[in-house]
Amino acid sequence: MAVKNFVVASFSDEAVLFPAVKKVRTAGYKLHDVYTPFPVHGLDHAMGLRETSLHTAGFIYGITGTTTALSCMSWVFNSDWPMNIGGKPHFPLPAFIPITFELTVLFSAVGMVLTFCYLCQLAPFVKKHIFNPRQTDDKFVMAIEVTAKTNAEELKRFLAGLGGEDVNEQRVESGWWFGRFDREDRLFETKVEAVNA
Repeated sequence: MAVKNFVVASFSDEAVLFPAVKKVRTAGYKLHDVYTPFPVHGLDHAMGLRETSLHTAGFIYGITGTTTALSCMSWVFNSDWPMNIGGKPHFPLPAFIPITFELTVLFSAVGMVLTFCYLCQLAPFVKKHIFNPRQTDDKFVMAIEVTAKTNAEELKRFLAGLGGEDVNEQRVESGWWFGRFDREDRLFETKVEAVNA
């Protein structure tokens, strides 16, 4: 797995975080991610993230469920086991509506959950690096990838000037791996250099 360098800064207030994110993007740094203890409205636009395509995937899964339900029921009642029940037609569409609706909702819901988990790399025993243990508690954490054009010391001073409290440099594996946080930790080198505000 690739090992990358990141400069990490924590912020105690979202009012300080928003201008910092915009200034980091304006300065041309490669913003890896921003971790917050709760959803922050408008942060995705400030980070320059595009709108999610999850609703499009949900529509495709729903159409697949509708097609599956109608195809299976029409095959059963027309080809596999055709029965004349009181003169009812072999394709009684009104009678198919409840099952079609339920299968549409099932395919859409399950498909969107699985797609969301895949895109966000969420699954049991999938382990990712935590840049700051308080990122899920009360701190807003910004991680910026150090590229070949980035001067880490200059970036640390820049973040400290924007209100970053614990500015440090970390060398970590960029991806995810299988493991459990309570049993083992992946070995990585962490270089922490606090910058005085």
